[in-house]
Amino acid sequence: MNGGDEVVAAPAGPPQPLEWKFSQVFGERTAGEEVQEVDIISAIEFDKSGDHLATGDRGGRVVLFERTDTKDHRGSRRDMERMDYSISRHPEFRYKTEFQSHEPEFDYLKSLEIEEKINKIKWCQTANGALFLLSTNDKTIKYWKVQEKKVKKISDMNVDPKAMGNGSIASSSNSSSSRSFLANGVSPDGPFNYLSNDFSFPSGGIPSLRLPLVVTSHETSLVARCRRVYAHAHDYHINSISNNSDGETFISADDLRINLWNLEISNQSFNIVDVKPANMEDLTEVITSAEFHPTHCNTLAYSSSKGSIRLVDLRQSALCDSHAKLFEEQEAPGSRSFFTEIIASISDIKFGKEGRYILSRDYMTLKLWDINMDSGPVATFQVHEYLRPKLCDLYENDSIFDKFECCLSGDGLRVSTGSYSNLFRVFGCVPGSTEATTLEASKNPMRRQVPTPSRPSRSLGNSITRVVRRGAESTGVDANGNAFDFTTKLLHLAWHPTENSIACAAANSLYMYYA
Repeated sequence: MNGGDEVVAAPAGPPQPLEWKFSQVFGERTAGEEVQEVDIISAIEFDKSGDHLATGDRGGRVVLFERTDTKDHRGSRRDMERMDYSISRHPEFRYKTEFQSHEPEFDYLKSLEIEEKINKIKWCQTANGALFLLSTNDKTIKYWKVQEKKVKKISDMNVDPKAMGNGSIASSSNSSSSRSFLANGVSPDGPFNYLSNDFSFPSGGIPSLRLPLVVTSHETSLVARCRRVYAHAHDYHINSISNNSDGETFISADDLRINLWNLEISNQSFNIVDVKPANMEDLTEVITSAEFHPTHCNTLAYSSSKGSIRLVDLRQSALCDSHAKLFEEQEAPGSRSFFTEIIASISDIKFGKEGRYILSRDYMTLKLWDINMDSGPVATFQVHEYLRPKLCDLYENDSIFDKFECCLSGDGLRVSTGSYSNLFRVFGCVPGSTEATTLEASKNPMRRQVPTPSRPSRSLGNSITRVVRRGAESTGVDANGNAFDFTTKLLHLAWHPTENSIACAAANSLYMYYA
């Protein structure tokens, strides 16, 4: 259960804070433009290589982007050696294709509408140049294959031009003629009307009839095809899907159950976690997120609405109701309030690249957990502490139930998550680091930058420190005196697996930044 030897601590002290710059935006809104509900992005995911990015929206569409800067600079080794300067580039993407993944449905048994909104997207292993991914809405998971296919065209009819009278040439079979023909070539306009004055049979007739040829052109088009549909396995809304490192299985989680699937079998799944009590009145917590360990195919973690994370070992039993490890933070005595349980609910968890650490996001904080230490988080980052006096207002307008995602950098040195006013935070999680950057999802990410107070971390050990870092706290007003806007929220973001690049969604716009 070690989870690998992921290294978070840098030997030469904490790295310098990153300077973030705007890279690209897709779907940028003009001032005053109204955002359509169906266009709001609801999921973002990089593939393992970082060469492809997928987004899903509330309209059930999946949009794919591909990286272009690596292709543009790919040359021979000799050409690269001739260059006496290094190319300083950052990830750049372009639109690749899109497809309709889910349609709105109606559950007649429960009289419920099932939204087409994409809840999660996960990339699967590529094969033969094709891309594979899983997408899910509230009830149905789909397995998609996206592949380039050569376009097939119908060539011109092979009628000998000499057989045509008055020098007329046979037209292409895909010409847009307005005349329609019935069987045996008879025109509905009248018999033999298709024999116009411009056409005359050669003497002796046409010796042979040749059919049109189907030829494969050099052009290619991207085709998305649904390979599998995994349906009717969840009574409650699906909140997570996660691929296993074995490349063959994946899990899907709803409020009360986690199911294990084989990618090749869509009509059968195994229930591996079930927290549903015999009497629903005894229900005290629900599953909020679940993820497989990145390298150990037998290990997965899931979080709950009570703020705890359970590590499960599939080798222990078929039904994993008993956990291998439990991670939770004991609340300070006397600090309990009406909102304590609500804001403790974990909205997202992510494993680090090597599986040693788990990052969790609740309403107010980010927490970093070491799976070898279940006494408490090794680091806690305050995301928007200025909201604590406003919890009553946030409860009234339901904002307190917003589910923010979180992500880790590929090197494990930093973590990130979103906030309100289209802001997102980047924290350094190396012992001794005071990096706590606030960025805005706009073309000028540093516009709302608030000076970060430098506070020393409180060390609790030699190898790794447990720190409580408040970050760039404010009183609800940014550096420019603008009030924070709770209607614009940055819920979804993803960190590039190998480089310091972040993709984040602000309503229907996809912003990308690099450092």
